[in-house]
Amino acid sequence: MMSLPKRKPRLAGNDLPGRVIPAQAADLDILSQVIADAFHDLPPSRWLIPDQAARSEIFPGYFRIYLDHALACGLICTTADRDAAALWIPVGQYPPGPPPGYAERLRAATIPWTRKFLAFDTALARRHPAGTPHHHLAILAVRPDRQGRGTGTALLDSCHQILDQAGTPGYLEASSDRNRQLYLRHGYADLGPPIRLPGGPPMHPLWRQPRPGPDAS
Repeated sequence: MMSLPKRKPRLAGNDLPGRVIPAQAADLDILSQVIADAFHDLPPSRWLIPDQAARSEIFPGYFRIYLDHALACGLICTTADRDAAALWIPVGQYPPGPPPGYAERLRAATIPWTRKFLAFDTALARRHPAGTPHHHLAILAVRPDRQGRGTGTALLDSCHQILDQAGTPGYLEASSDRNRQLYLRHGYADLGPPIRLPGGPPMHPLWRQPRPGPDAS
């Protein structure tokens, strides 16, 4: 995993404002379930695993891989109630490769659906922007019964504030047009046409330029 140059510092948990806090290792089990529940019915999720029961069983272990990686290499933002999570990964000039042991962990977590997950990874990796250091918002999830209360906005705003201070862009792939509209309202813009999963729904790559602070010339 490439880290950002020193002038583009990694998001730091102790810089988070307001009610947003950095997650710790002890939070990862509950956050795995939060993400699994939040993502259960999204179009890409249904494409990955059409069977609902299998999705419920597999997703917590799958998302734990992402959480472990973000805790080691980036930042996981959450709340005091652990009802939401935002996973940010710093990216250098070129998109990073998978974390150590990813292939083995992915197979163990997703068999017999592993080929779909690999196709998903390949489709997203092909479109990940290169040439500009940035932070990748790999996951933003809010527990379903807590959605619509501004929690996701609080997670976004807290990290955007730090990115803006550092002059660092953000990148993400929205899982639906509804989510795309949310990110557009938070300063993101479409980065080319949608990503097409093989025989599946589109993903929307989005890029956010840092916003100058009030003291910027």
